[in-house]
Amino acid sequence: MADNLNLPKIEEKILKFWKDRKIFEKTLELRNPPTGGVKRFVFFEGPPTANNHPGIHHLIGRAFKDLFVRYKTMRGYYVPRKAGWDTHGLPVELEIEKELGLKSKKDIEAYGIAKFNAKAKENVWKYKQEWEDFTNRSGMWLDMEHPYITYETEYIETLWWIIKEIYNKDLFYEGHKVLPWCTRCGTALSSHEVAQEYRDVTDVSVYVKFKLKPGQKIAKKVLPENTSILAWTTTPWTLPGNVALAVGYVYIYRLIQLTNEHGVENVIVVDNQDLYHKLFSSYAEENVIRTDKKWKGF
Repeated sequence: MADNLNLPKIEEKILKFWKDRKIFEKTLELRNPPTGGVKRFVFFEGPPTANNHPGIHHLIGRAFKDLFVRYKTMRGYYVPRKAGWDTHGLPVELEIEKELGLKSKKDIEAYGIAKFNAKAKENVWKYKQEWEDFTNRSGMWLDMEHPYITYETEYIETLWWIIKEIYNKDLFYEGHKVLPWCTRCGTALSSHEVAQEYRDVTDVSVYVKFKLKPGQKIAKKVLPENTSILAWTTTPWTLPGNVALAVGYVYIYRLIQLTNEHGVENVIVVDNQDLYHKLFSSYAEENVIRTDKKWKGF
C-alpha cells in the first residue's frame, strides 16, 4: 500500500476539493454573519514583491503564518487574511536599472523619472502568476481577489491616516538608529536589502610602516634608529584620520633588521612565521636578521 502512496497527488486532490467547494470562502462567511458579534483576528500578509520568483524561504515563512491564522479560525475568530503586493523598494529599482543598462541616479534622470517609474510599475507584476500558483500549491489560504497594493492611492493615504492618528495621540518619539547607507543610491538600506547583496569579494588591504621618533623605548631599552612598526589594514581609507597605533597585549612582537639598497632598517612585526615568509621572502636570507628582542604587547 505504501508503494502506491503519492503525496503530491493527495495534495492536489485536497486542493481541488477546497477549490470546488469554496472551503476558504465558507470559513469567512460562517465567521462573519450580518448580525456581527464574532471577534476579528486581523491578519495582513507581509506582501511579497512579484518582480522575482518565490523561493523556499518564502514557503517556510508562509507555513508559520498560515498555522496561526488557521488556529484562530478554528477558535471561532473571523480572519479575513487579506493578501498584498509590495510594489516599491530598491530591489525593483535595481532590476529596472539592470534591464535598461543604467549605472547611476543621473542616468535615471537622463532617461526620465516618469518613464523609469512606469517601467518599475510593470516590473512588479512580472511573476504575479507564479506567486499565485505558489500560494495555492502550498495550501495557504489568502484572499488574493482583493489584495492591498502598496503603490495605490488608497493604501498610501491609509498609511498617512494611521501616522496622523499616532501623532494625534502623542505616541511618536524621536530616536536615533544606525543604518547601512548606500552612497550610490543616496538612501538608507534595510537589513533585507543589505542581505540581498552579500557576496564573497577580494577586499583591498595594505601594509603600512609607522616610523617611530628617534629615542623611543621598549622595555626600558632604546630602539635602534630608523625603526618602524608594521601594520596591516583592510580599511586604508581611514589612515588619514588615524591618531594612534595600538598593540595587542596578548601578541608577541619581534624586531626584524633588514638590509636593502637604502641601508639598514628595523621593523617591529607580530611574531609569526607565515608573516615572515609572506613579507620578507624577497629579501636574501643574509639580509634579514631576526633579533632576540621580543615583547609581549610591548
